Amino acid sequence: MVFTLLKTDSGTKARTGRLETDHGTIDTPIFMPVGTLGTVKAVTQDELKEQINAQIILGNTYHLYLRPGCDIISDGGGLHQFMNWDRPILTDSGGYQVYSLSDNRELTEKGARFKSHHDGSKHMFTPENVVEIQRVLGSDIMMILDECPPYPCDKDYAKESMELTHRWAERGRKAFKKSDPHYGHKQFQFGIVQGSTYKNLRRDSAQFMVDQDFEGIAIGGLSVGEPTDLMYEMTDHNTDDLPEDKPRYLMGVGKPANLLHCVARGIDMFDCVLPTRNARNGQLFTRRGIINIRNAKWKNHHKLFDPEFPSDLSQKYTMAYIHHLFRNSEILGLQLATLHNLTFYLWLMKEMKQRIENETFSGWYKDFAEQVDQKI
Repeated sequence: MVFTLLKTDSGTKARTGRLETDHGTIDTPIFMPVGTLGTVKAVTQDELKEQINAQIILGNTYHLYLRPGCDIISDGGGLHQFMNWDRPILTDSGGYQVYSLSDNRELTEKGARFKSHHDGSKHMFTPENVVEIQRVLGSDIMMILDECPPYPCDKDYAKESMELTHRWAERGRKAFKKSDPHYGHKQFQFGIVQGSTYKNLRRDSAQFMVDQDFEGIAIGGLSVGEPTDLMYEMTDHNTDDLPEDKPRYLMGVGKPANLLHCVARGIDMFDCVLPTRNARNGQLFTRRGIINIRNAKWKNHHKLFDPEFPSDLSQKYTMAYIHHLFRNSEILGLQLATLHNLTFYLWLMKEMKQRIENETFSGWYKDFAEQVDQKI
C-alpha cells in the first residue's frame, strides 16, 4: 500500500493524505459507507459512485461468510465482481459482530466460537481463517481478528483481552504473509489497537501493532458506550503513538460532530452505520443541525430545506413531502434520506480536507461541530 501524507494542520493533528489501491485512490480523511452484506442499504452502486462519490465502502466478513457464503462469492469472482463495485472495499474481520453475540459465543486461545444469528449453527473464527475468508472476498483492505472488550471493564480484563488480540494479530499477520490474493489485485492488512480506556494499555497495544508492520492501523474498542469526551481522549492518546506514514482508522465512529473532533485528533478513516440506519428512521444530518423529519413541525413546511446542498432531498423535494413519505412508510423516503445523509458525510470529509489544506480547519471545526450536532 502506498500512503502519502500530504498536509498536516498547524493548529491540530488533522491531516490529509492519499491512499493508493489497485481499485483506486482514496483521499483522506475519508468516510466509508457501510455495505454489510455487499449492499449499502437503500442506495445503488451507481448512486454511491455518481451522487455520493464514495471512494471506498465497507463489507463485513461475519455476515458475508454466513450469507451468501464463501463458495458463492468465490464462484462470483470475489466481492467486487459479485456486487458490481469497481472501487476499493474494506472488510471488517467479524470481531465486533462476535463481540455483540456475547450470549452466543465463546472465546478461546484458538479463536472465537459462535452461533449464527440466522439458524443457530455453530462456527469458529480463527486469526488464520478470517484471513482466508477475506482472501475469498477479495477486499482491498482486510482487518485482523480481535476481541473488542465491553465498556466498562476492569483493567485486568482489558489487559487479558488486549494480549489475546496481540497473539491473534501475530498469527493473522503470519497467515496473511503466507497466503496470496485470489483475484490478481493486491490486498492489505490493518492491525487493531485495543486496551479499553486505559492509557498505558492503549500505548502498549499501539506499539505492538506498529511492530507488526501492518499496512495501516485501526483504533478499536471505542464508541462502545463510553462517554464521548473519553473517546476523544483515547483517540488523541493513540494517534500520538501511531506512525505518520500509515493510515489511521477509527472503527465504528460516528456522528458528524465526532468525525470533526476525531479528524482534529489525527484520524484518517471512519465507518459507521449511523448515517444509513438513522436515515431509515427519519433522521437527517444537515449543515444546520439534525432533523427528525417525522416531527409534526414539518407536516406543512412547503419549502426546500437547503436548496444549495447537493442532494435531491435538499434541492428537489419539500420538507412536507419528505415528512409525508415517512409518515406513510414509503420506500422513496428511505432512499432519499439515505442518499442525503451519505452525501452529507462525504461532503463533510471533503470540506475538512479543503480546510486543512488552506489552514482554516483549526479555527472552524469546533463551532461547526456544535452547529451540526444541534437538533432543529
